[in-house]
Amino acid sequence: MPEGGKLLAGLRPEIVVAEPRLRFLSPLLQRILLVNLLPLAVLLAALLYLDQYQNGLLQAEVTTLREQARIYAGALGEAAIREDTPDSPHLVPDLARPLLRRLTEPTPNAQARLYSAEGEVLADTRVREGAGGAVVMEPLPPALDRGRLVDLVGQFYDDLLSLLPHSTDESLLDLGQQAAGTDWSPDVRAELKRNAETPGRQIPPYIRRSDDNRLLVSVSEPVSRNRATLGVVVLTREAREVDDSVLAVRLSILALFTLALVLTVMLSWYLSLTIARPILRLAGAAAEMREGGGRGGVVPQPLLDRGDEVGELARALSESAGALWARMDAIERFAADVAHEIKNPLSSIRSAIETLRRIDDPTKQRRLTAIIAEDVGRLDRLITDISDASRIDAELSRVATEPVDLAPILSALAEIDEATRDEDGAHLELRLGEGRLVVQAVADRLVQVLRNLIGNAHSFSPANGRILLSAHAEGGFIEIAVEDEGPGIPDAKLENIFERFYSERPQGERFGTHSGLGLSISRQIVEALKGRISAENRRGPNGQVIGARFVVMLPRA
Repeated sequence: MPEGGKLLAGLRPEIVVAEPRLRFLSPLLQRILLVNLLPLAVLLAALLYLDQYQNGLLQAEVTTLREQARIYAGALGEAAIREDTPDSPHLVPDLARPLLRRLTEPTPNAQARLYSAEGEVLADTRVREGAGGAVVMEPLPPALDRGRLVDLVGQFYDDLLSLLPHSTDESLLDLGQQAAGTDWSPDVRAELKRNAETPGRQIPPYIRRSDDNRLLVSVSEPVSRNRATLGVVVLTREAREVDDSVLAVRLSILALFTLALVLTVMLSWYLSLTIARPILRLAGAAAEMREGGGRGGVVPQPLLDRGDEVGELARALSESAGALWARMDAIERFAADVAHEIKNPLSSIRSAIETLRRIDDPTKQRRLTAIIAEDVGRLDRLITDISDASRIDAELSRVATEPVDLAPILSALAEIDEATRDEDGAHLELRLGEGRLVVQAVADRLVQVLRNLIGNAHSFSPANGRILLSAHAEGGFIEIAVEDEGPGIPDAKLENIFERFYSERPQGERFGTHSGLGLSISRQIVEALKGRISAENRRGPNGQVIGARFVVMLPRA
């Protein structure tokens, strides 16, 4: 408080996983505490801002004290006035002193002073005549001792409130005065002059704290007789009730804030244990996976068993790690299969070249040269298919799927097949179901799958046979089927035909014409489009195999 004691009135993102460290206050816990404490601090500041509450109490105190002062002034105007002449009434100190003393007796913590119109003190309830006519100054009742803790709380609130913005109520406080204790008196002449210039004006109250931390309120009321102002009564009282009420509110706020603070810290610590620490453990698991130790799964089982978002994150991390290791294993197998498949034609070419160097027979040389040319063509087809297979995943991960209408695509494929088929080749028949046949896919890759299946059906179909291409809705999927009248597929090989470099070719077809990657690439594309592909045999009435049937299921758009 200021001196003088004036009252308040107024694409391939690289994932870098830092090494997790368990700290007493992790950054996440600090953020949780900050978020939880910020509303609490705002609430505390709002509750601490007690100016309006305290000013309301002081306003009520001033109103009560002013009514009391008016009673004193009225009594003095009636009983302490002497009129030597009708036009010259004046206050009589000997009459005013006992009257003021009697009026203030019910209020021991109040002091009343009577001033003449010239500013001279005529009566003071603190001044009494002692033995031998001596003048004795009676002190106010001693200030209440509320204890050191209460004083510290009050000082804390006062210092904090002094930093907050607040408006001053000039009708309540007179900030122009600088005084302490009870030794304050208004400038009677100036106040009476202002009252004469402004009829109905009240002398402003003065509220301050004394050196011993008393809250003192002073009001002034003129003493009048026959509309003539003869003096001013100044009534001062210690507003202990205001201090007690404000202190009770402050202590309640402080207790509630302490309780809320403890609960906030406990809840923040609980959130840290249930969120921050599990995330750090997941970060440690990710770091261990990065170092190659996560093939067997390093995400702690308690995190996987959780049913909240952290559990979902743990399961997603574990599944992602499993998928990553599966993809790496698939790449390793693919590399081994590619090396094996390329090694065969290379060995054949090398053997033919070595033999070619040792023979001089032109016929045998031409035959070896033809073998070399066939193996080179086989290598070319193999490398092309390998390149296409290795590019599909990366391409489909970059290209977004879109609604694709199957009807025009299937119709165009049927027309192209009819226009390009051999004279004795199989005839393609198109059969479309009712309703919209729209799937969520990538059009170019879907066409690649369908052309591969149609071409495969032509390879196994007999001369002038029939190939059925159909599509219809099946629940949330669109089923596309390609049926032929060929020899079918061995039941034990229905899944093997989708493996890389596996080839089950019709009799009489020249070796090396196909790479064995067509159906594998088709399955790769369909599964990337969230669908599935399968093969089955068509059977006649007696259970005999009458052809093969390939089925592609794609999600509807």
